[in-house]
Amino acid sequence: MSRFLSRFFLLIFPAACAVGAFAQAPQHVEEASARTASSAHVQPLARNNVFGVFAVSSKSPEARKLVENAVDQYENVLLDQSISTAKLATQKDPHFALAYAVLAFASRRGEPNPEARAKARELSKSAPPEEKLLVKWMTSVEDDSLLPAIASMNDLLTKFPNDKHVLYLTSEWLYFQQDYDRSRAMMEKILTIDPNFPPALNMLGYSWVETGNPDPVKAIRYLKKYAEVQPTQPNPEDSLGEVSRFVGDDQGSIEHYSLALKINPLFITSQIGLGDTSTLMGNFARARQEYEKAEVIATNPRDLFHISYQKALVFFWENNPEEGFRVLDTLALRAEQSGEPYAFYEISLGRALLTPDRAEQLRRLESLEAKYSAPVTGMSEGDRNPSLAEILRDEVRVHFQLGHSDAAQSTIKKLETLASNSRDLIVSGDYDSVLGLVHLQKDDFDGAVDGLSSDAHSPLMLQQLAFAQERAGDKAGAENTKLRLKFMRGPTVEWFLVSHSVADQGVSASN
Repeated sequence: MSRFLSRFFLLIFPAACAVGAFAQAPQHVEEASARTASSAHVQPLARNNVFGVFAVSSKSPEARKLVENAVDQYENVLLDQSISTAKLATQKDPHFALAYAVLAFASRRGEPNPEARAKARELSKSAPPEEKLLVKWMTSVEDDSLLPAIASMNDLLTKFPNDKHVLYLTSEWLYFQQDYDRSRAMMEKILTIDPNFPPALNMLGYSWVETGNPDPVKAIRYLKKYAEVQPTQPNPEDSLGEVSRFVGDDQGSIEHYSLALKINPLFITSQIGLGDTSTLMGNFARARQEYEKAEVIATNPRDLFHISYQKALVFFWENNPEEGFRVLDTLALRAEQSGEPYAFYEISLGRALLTPDRAEQLRRLESLEAKYSAPVTGMSEGDRNPSLAEILRDEVRVHFQLGHSDAAQSTIKKLETLASNSRDLIVSGDYDSVLGLVHLQKDDFDGAVDGLSSDAHSPLMLQQLAFAQERAGDKAGAENTKLRLKFMRGPTVEWFLVSHSVADQGVSASN
């Protein structure tokens, strides 16, 4: 557990600790009557309710049904459809707080919608308690401080401990916060309520390759069950395509992505996935062709920039960094001029990490820090905080590589303040991981392992963790970390650096 979190974890996660942990989503549409008994502490049913459990203010049956459908679509990773359906619900009832909350909640995975979030909060003031609680949680996950989100999550889990939608939505959020074990336990609890709940099957498939004790056999087994439950949906095949790539089955990855596109030719994540897997296979011509097909079906600027970014990274994989840097610089400028902060962040951070000269790398990171150290138009605070934390973490790593101990300590202090203010699990994990780098620099390998274990999502930091474990004499731990690292296999900048041995094996070494 993160040392930073351990000081207050039990105080703010009591209900989550009692329930367990979470996973990720597929597709599931049931009649509301079938869900009525899904909550242990069901209040007397109101005339107007959602999923037969949650009393709401809307008197429009059409709006209520649309909200149910939007939640189902969100759970099944049909994000564009969920957004469209939630928008339609707000049109059917412009005073329906939960409709705006679902719209904002689904939109945060693509282009955030702060107007919908503000509208939901305003309308919820006169909503029934259940609706008010759902709205509070859904709108708090994007806040600067996550304490309100944590508190409302606990309230939801206390009031509805056996409702699969509450369990899924909160466990998914914990998963994205990288609290994998707790999330997984919550997802497994969902399957005791509904053994064929597709979103839980999907996320459990991911969790068994992304958590501390990966088991690819279990991962594929859950995803195959997911595909059996949802044979007409593209996302099960898409998930099998991605996880197959993680475990090194590239041909299987291509086949599953292709099957997803046969079901839905516009399923863009599978089209991008074909480009990603082709890149790792060394088939760069096909990778570019697949990315170009994805550009044609993209429906928003954020997807378009991401596809162009992935296509630019192909130059590095084929050992043409000069052209890669030229394209990335042009792409970053376009993103900045277009007012796309998510794209600018992704492109600029990748550009910085790929820069071979460490002093120049540090300069680029510090420039990026300056841009994201204050609220950014078009980016939620819930996204800006972990983005800034990632920048600061990498600055610390490079400072130590350059021998800048004082500058590293100054940057660590910034990260500590950010972690304390935001209570974001990702931010706190980054903070604890840089404390591990401090111990690593001093050749305190046990202390380094303790801190570095808090950062589960960065291949570069896992590489440092494996190094520290080996030096501490923990061979079994090092092998497990290397296994976790193996299953992060993807066409990302960090994986490129690790797989090409560009990153240093330990910041304590003199380079």
